[in-house]
Formats: sequence, structure tokens, C-alpha cells
Amino acid sequence: CPMAFRDVNARRHTGLQQLSSLALAGRTLLGPMKSRKFIVDESANQSTLISSAVRLIESLDLTSAAGQLLNETIQAQNKEFKTGMSTLLFLVGAWSDAVAECLQQNVPVSAIVSVMSEGLNSCCERAQCLQMSIHDVNKELCSSSIRRNAFRSKSCQIAHESLLNPQIFQCFQKDISAPEEVISIDSCSHQDDDYDFNKRLVSPLTSFGSVASLVKPVSDKTTSVISGSDVISNCNKQKLAHSRYFSTLGRSQFLNQGNLQASLSGPSADPCECYGLGHLAMALSHGNQTSMELLPSIVAYQQRRAECTGSSQFNIAEIATCCLLGLPESYSCVSPGFVTLVSPEQATVIKYLEDKPLRILLMDGDLTEQYRHLGFNRPRNIRTISEYPSLQESRVGESWLSSTLDILISFEVNLVLVKGNVCENLMERCIASDILVIGSVTRDVLCAFGEVTGAQAVTYLTQLNAACVGSGARVELWKACDGRAVDLAELVPVRIKVQGIPLLTAVLTTTVASKLQLIEDQFWTLIYRLHHALSDKKVFLGGGAVELLCLSHIQMLAEQPSQTANKNDVEDFHNSWLAASATEYKSVVLQALASGWKQYLAVIMCNTARAASVLEACTSVDHHLKKAADCDSPSAYILKEFRRGDLLRGGSGPFAGHEESLNVYDNVTAKTEAWRRALDLVLLVLQTDAEIITDPKRNQLLNSHVSSEFMFL
Repeated sequence: CPMAFRDVNARRHTGLQQLSSLALAGRTLLGPMKSRKFIVDESANQSTLISSAVRLIESLDLTSAAGQLLNETIQAQNKEFKTGMSTLLFLVGAWSDAVAECLQQNVPVSAIVSVMSEGLNSCCERAQCLQMSIHDVNKELCSSSIRRNAFRSKSCQIAHESLLNPQIFQCFQKDISAPEEVISIDSCSHQDDDYDFNKRLVSPLTSFGSVASLVKPVSDKTTSVISGSDVISNCNKQKLAHSRYFSTLGRSQFLNQGNLQASLSGPSADPCECYGLGHLAMALSHGNQTSMELLPSIVAYQQRRAECTGSSQFNIAEIATCCLLGLPESYSCVSPGFVTLVSPEQATVIKYLEDKPLRILLMDGDLTEQYRHLGFNRPRNIRTISEYPSLQESRVGESWLSSTLDILISFEVNLVLVKGNVCENLMERCIASDILVIGSVTRDVLCAFGEVTGAQAVTYLTQLNAACVGSGARVELWKACDGRAVDLAELVPVRIKVQGIPLLTAVLTTTVASKLQLIEDQFWTLIYRLHHALSDKKVFLGGGAVELLCLSHIQMLAEQPSQTANKNDVEDFHNSWLAASATEYKSVVLQALASGWKQYLAVIMCNTARAASVLEACTSVDHHLKKAADCDSPSAYILKEFRRGDLLRGGSGPFAGHEESLNVYDNVTAKTEAWRRALDLVLLVLQTDAEIITDPKRNQLLNSHVSSEFMFL
């Protein structure tokens, strides 16, 4: 086979340069105040707005080997954590440049690999002193919230007295009734026994620390009560309560209706009413306010359910998303059950099935004639030839369609949820028979419906028996906060619900098509940050605190004299045969490692407008490093500055409008794994000494302008 060979270390390290170039495109995605990017698809004449490294890397030209490795590394981080990808991408570029600089100074590759690996391990161990348990963080954040609420008590008293003035209240009531000024927690028209946050509307203008108020439950459709003012509005539609994000919610369907009123009107057991997770979620949001407007409802619902059933306090498997294009973002809400999009033809079936108990079938695979589960798929390169192939295939397909429909009808199935794809011809026949079939349903959603309906997922319809069919499901057209059904022309949102189902759907709305993916990515990032924080049971101090400590620690190690540190260094490095070489170049390599974190902090300060230039940002970082070095304990200095709110912070930022600056926290495992993956990738590419390209690209290189760099074999 013809091949081309290139020495990647000739004059420069090509792989490291490629990593640096690719990472350069993601510098503005670092930090809480990201600069979004448009990805333009010229072939389809469409554009997408992105703010994550995953979406960026998917859109870049990754034909090079280094680019493909970078893509695999970022995808692995995204698959496991859903956060930390921008940090990973940036550090890949920064450390690639740092390693290339070491090569220019003739530092041996073995010394670079050894010293950098051990330096990062040392930093990860040192950073443990800036970890805080979830319990301590919640206690500290909730205490701060209570102090802020007490500080506002006088203002709230004035507001309370103002609301008692009929003229003022009439204006207030008029303002909060406007659709564009509210964010609905669910449709106002849902009057079943679902969780009672259907009727609670949250104002986007309320701050996180404002005073909570209570609303009467859905069962009372004639009055709505605003706690503290005793003002009663005779109206069928629930008006907005002047509420904070984490206002007291009614218990879910797991509580009986008799206790529902008491749970809504009684005092909250949580003094700051954040259900133990609210302030933590905001501290992990890094300024993502859009998702923070929905997360409180999810947290409160799952917290209430956990109290009644003993289930997990926060379960991401019970959360789904549905993106709607055509509605303002103020219509975003959290809806009990499963909300999804169907065709207008399927919507006619839903109107027929509405308010009827349905028999439900769950399919763990594709609902097509050709589908075989893993291990039993037919070979793709083998075809059966007959005298009349088209006629035979037509008869086989017709026979499968008829038998499939007969099975569904015989078991009186009204609703089919399919994990994979659905045959279009079968879909048409099911619509004609008033059977609703919905494809591309996630496994978690199937499991949620299986638990409450008694349905058992099957791979093939031939496995179906009476015990596999569930019951109790209901379907309806999803309605917006004003109680109207939504018709988006091409697709129609519908809601599938069951008594007692733990599933919640975050309905994300926007009028800008290019923002759909962005909004969904931001939502899941926040959800997973909270999930990983609870899984780790600890968080890092955020806002650059951990990186500053690592930078301080690495510089301290680099400044140690080689003569005095030689013996300890030899013992520290696992590969003792490299110790002599590593010790000789230790200071240079550690300074290169430290430069990555220094660039990281400088770029974040520039992106958040806390520094006018990289030079100014680096000066500020150096100022903190000097102060930390002058203290007996750098970690104590950093912790002190963090709690004061002065650590790498200026007058702007995601929480600059709050009376008291809110502390920011980071995930422990996700952050450290991003560091390790970034350095592992750089060192892997560094140790690659050749690039071998086989036909057919070899022929293209032969006629290209870079052909002189290759040896053609």
C-alpha cells in the first residue's frame, strides 16, 4: 500500500501546533461571561449559536490526527460530566504552547512527560485543601441568604403596606398579568392531580433572596391568595404571586388532597426555603440565569417526592427536555410528565384520545421490519436474490405492516413509545387506527413510564403479551402559560402523563432557531453540575481560586534549588531512571506547566471584563501570587480573599447586581479530570514522532504544497 511518512519533530512539532491552533478558537468560551459564536452551515444555509467547546469542536475541520484525538478527548469529557470541556480545550492549547517552548529549549521529551505528570498530580493533591463539603456549603450559603432577607425586612414591610393600597395593587396586578412578564411553571389549565406547581408563576424580575409567598392550590379555582397582603382576586386564572425562585410549593400527588392545603399554607421547615439545594445550584450556575429560572421547580418537586418516597434527592434520570421554536423564552416552564413534539397528523389522534385512559406499550429498539437487536443484525453485504425481488420485498413489507398493526389492535394498545426509529408506513396506518406512536424516546423516559404503568419494554412485537402492556396513561395537547394550546405549524407539542410519574420535562422555548441548541446545552450543563456536586459530596472554591492555588504551588516547587531538592525529587518520581534528567530541567518544565494556569486566569479575567488586557490580568494574578507567597499558608490567603469576594473579581460579572457578592463553586471530579485529560492529550501527541498517511490521501499530498515535508514510500 503506498504511504507517506513525515517526521513530526522536524523543525517544529506539527501535532502540538495543530492542537494549539484548534484550541485558539475556543478562548472566548472560557468563563461565565462567554462570547457566543455562530456556526454557519453554508450548504444548508443555516446557522447555530453555540457557547460550548463540544459544539465548537464538532464544527471544526478535524481531518488531522491531532484534531481527531482532541475531538475524542472532549467527547469523552462531555459524555461523562457534561461540563469542563471549555477548560479542557483551553488547557490543551496553553500546555501545547508551553511544551513546544520546552522543546525549543532542548528539554528532553522524557523529562517533560515526567515532570509535568508529577507536577499535575502534586497540584491535585494540594487543591484538596480548597474542597468544601456540600453540607458546609449549603449551611454557609443559606446563612448568607437569611442575613440578606433580614436586611431587606424593612423594604418588604414598605412593599406590604403599599400592596394594601387598592390603587397600587391594581397597577401591580395589571403588570404581573402580562404574558411576557411571567415564566410559567406549567400550563394554567391543567387541573388534574399533578404536582401543584402547575399554578405557581414565577416572575423573572424577582431576586433570589426576595421574600416568599404562598398560593392556594389548584382545587380552589375561584380565589388566589398573595400571602402577607390578604388580597383576594376573584379570577379563574392564577395570578402571579410576588415570589422568590424557591417559594413554598405544594406537595406532589404523593400527598393526599387533604394535606395539600396545609402544606401550601403552612410555614416552611427550611428557613431560607431553598430545599437544601437552591443556593448551591445558583453557586454552580456560573451566571446561567436562564436555566436557574427552571431548576428551582425541579429541585423543589424532587425534594418533596424524596421526603415522601425516600428516593434520591436529585435524580437526573427523571428529567427530560423539549425544545419549542416559536414561543418567547418567558414561556419556558417545567411540566410534569413527558412533553414531546409530534406531527399535525398525530395531533388529530391525540384530540381523539384526550381524557381517555390509554393502554401503553414500550419498545426498546426500532419499530421497523429490518430491526434486529445487537448481535442479530443481518450482514449488510449479503442480499437474497429472487426472480421477482421487488414484488417479494413488497409482499414481505406488506405482511409485516399488517401483522404489526393486528398485534397492536388485538392487545388494545393506544399509545406506543419507541426508543428508536419508527417505520413511516406503519406510522400512517397507526394514525388511521387512532394509535399514537412516538419514536426517539430515551431509555430513562421508558423506564419512568414502565414503573408507574406496569408496562414492560419489549424488543420485538412478537414478544408482546398481556403482562407487557401498561395502563393509566393519558395524553393531551401541551398548553402554554396562558392556557392556550400551541400550534407550531410543522410540529405540535403534546404531554403524556400518568398518576404518580416522577418524570419532569423542562420545556425550553425561544423564537430564534439558532438558540435552541444553546439553551438546551446550558440547561443540561447546570443540571449535571448539581448532579456531580451531590455525587462528589464536595465542591471546589470557584472563581479561579483552585487555579490560583495550583499556580502558587507549582511556582513554589519550581523555585526550589535543584541541589537541595534533588534527593526528594528522586524519591518523588516513580520512574527513578528519569530522575536525574527530570531534576535538571525541573524548573523550566514546571514553569511551563504553571503558564497554562496563568493564561487560564488571565483569559477569564479578560472575558469577564475584569481586566482591560492580558497584561493587566497577568499583573493582577502576580499581585495575588506575591501576597499568597508572603503568607505562611497560601491556601488560607486564597480562602480569605474568596470569602471576601475580592479574589480576581471586579465590579462586573454574572452576579454583580446582587447586594452581596455570591460565592461561586466548581465540581471537583469534573475539573480535575479536565486537567488530566488535557495534559494526557498533550503528552500523547508530544511523544508521537511520526505521521504515516496511507492511500488515497497519500496521492493528494504528493501534489500539495507540503509535499516537501513528507517521504513517499
